[in-house]
Amino acid sequence: RKLALIGPKGSGKSHLARIFQTQTEAVLVPAEDLVQMPVSDGQTVLIEAANRLPRTSEEALFHLHNNLRSAGGKLLLPSRGAPSRWPIALPDLASRMQATTIARIEDPDDALMSALLMKLFADRQILPKPALIKYLTRRIERSFAAANHIVARLDARALATGRKINEKLAGELLDNAD
Repeated sequence: RKLALIGPKGSGKSHLARIFQTQTEAVLVPAEDLVQMPVSDGQTVLIEAANRLPRTSEEALFHLHNNLRSAGGKLLLPSRGAPSRWPIALPDLASRMQATTIARIEDPDDALMSALLMKLFADRQILPKPALIKYLTRRIERSFAAANHIVARLDARALATGRKINEKLAGELLDNAD
């Protein structure tokens, strides 16, 4: 009934959390706004950015955790890092967070990277040739953030220069990366 959804920036944690929130009617609470709150039977709570929980909110999360557990509720904690690595000062909360089940989103493999690049281009109403996707998949860092970054840079450069988005333009950007 308690899950930490862990993954790198841009991996879709927030998107998955919003789907979870909609499907379960979860209460969304940003970690920095967490205060003591009442819990009803079977309630579901989504704590956004729990890894950045302020020290002043640790006791509130401790009580929320315990109250949800006794009420049969659920808790989702999307984050970039595992709860065992969160800087929690309250020992009882730290031990409870360390016992959290983790679902990890790993960096994409070639097939997912290709699909991700196609999706990111499609979001911008760009239909690249398969050769460009293959070219980029072999040359960029294997991460969601790198895919977002190169698509945004290609789009911006093509708009600024009036050029087509292709391997030549991609090669120029990759060769002159900051």
